[in-house]
Amino acid sequence: MKVVFHVDELPKWSEAMKNIHNAKAGCPNLQIVLLVNGAAITGFLDEQYQDFLREPGVEFHACHNALKAFKIPEEQLPEPVTVVPAGVLDLIKLQHLGYAYIKP
Repeated sequence: MKVVFHVDELPKWSEAMKNIHNAKAGCPNLQIVLLVNGAAITGFLDEQYQDFLREPGVEFHACHNALKAFKIPEEQLPEPVTVVPAGVLDLIKLQHLGYAYIKP
């Protein structure tokens, strides 16, 4: 099974983290992507989320458009984060590939 969690508001990071932990506990082989765009993009720089970014079994995608809008250079992102050209297109692609969509 595959799932993409979509976070576009900074306060939703905590809820997404809980959802991901619960999903992994119930299905250890679940393929998980956390796609972040909009105002939530600043969460990648927030110290309180750095441990979560090392979570095994989770891919982290950052929207290039959001990075540009919030003036965050790609070089500032932590190591595990992959920049995608547009968050909305990434969502379309992932859903086309069979990923379930969850927006906390």
